[in-house]
Amino acid sequence: MAGINSSEILLESGTNELEIMEFKISGKSFGINVAKIKEILQYTDINPMPNSHPCVEGVFKPRDLVITVVNLPKYMGFGDEPPQERDILIITNFNKLVTAFHVHSIEGINRISWEDIEKPDTTIYGGEEGLATGIAKVEGRLITIIDFEKVLVDISPFTGIQMSEVESLAERPRSTKPILIAEDSMLLKRMICDAISTSGYTNIVATTNGKEAWDLLESYRNDSNNPLTDHVACVITDIEMPVMDGHRLTKLIKDDKVLKRLPVIIFSSLIDDEMRIKGKDVGADAQISKPEIARLVELIDSLVL
Repeated sequence: MAGINSSEILLESGTNELEIMEFKISGKSFGINVAKIKEILQYTDINPMPNSHPCVEGVFKPRDLVITVVNLPKYMGFGDEPPQERDILIITNFNKLVTAFHVHSIEGINRISWEDIEKPDTTIYGGEEGLATGIAKVEGRLITIIDFEKVLVDISPFTGIQMSEVESLAERPRSTKPILIAEDSMLLKRMICDAISTSGYTNIVATTNGKEAWDLLESYRNDSNNPLTDHVACVITDIEMPVMDGHRLTKLIKDDKVLKRLPVIIFSSLIDDEMRIKGKDVGADAQISKPEIARLVELIDSLVL
């Protein structure tokens, strides 16, 4: 099966659109942001790894890189059926890791707006433990977008944000400079807030998507009684978020004659050379890949203090 050339699907910066690849597990439709995909391969022989996580099938080496294979059906509770010849490996590249996810079939790619992706009810989808980052309706079908970052953190915690990286910063002077965060993952939002608070920033406002953050920023801009810096000194945003993504949020901020002076840091698992181009196009002041939380704190210091 042909690989995906991400340069061919790089969307125009700040349009609030994304490409979703629909795949199936046991007949159910799920989705992944194409920006996370390196290539698609037909299932092949996998070398098992002793003492690995139960959902890790093993490793294989398609070319010059040894890649870990995660059995996504097993992880998601669909059972542990033997692989079939028609099964597929989705090779991903995010959080600076290349990983293969075993699925049953690939259905195609759909371009949609983040506005058309709804955040699932956390009381139904497990709150911080939930795997669904959004629900998209495409041609009458509901596609559940999976939080692949959470899958990896569950299987291998070291791939996530490490609070130990900021523990050494805990004795720093406190700062009341207000920090606005846009992050849709409840787990990551809590961890980012905890890390920034530990590093000394005590005035933090967290939102669940770019639209919520933008609505707040508009209200701050329109407050004639208080200067903008009383409300916000820096914006930290993820890229992938329902309703409004981080690139669109950044573009709106930098196109606004009042808000444009606010520093914006894009903090996302998707940061690579192509995403850096998009982030630069929309005016981001800094871009950093998750889970480099200590580096994020350093950037906030350089832009705020």
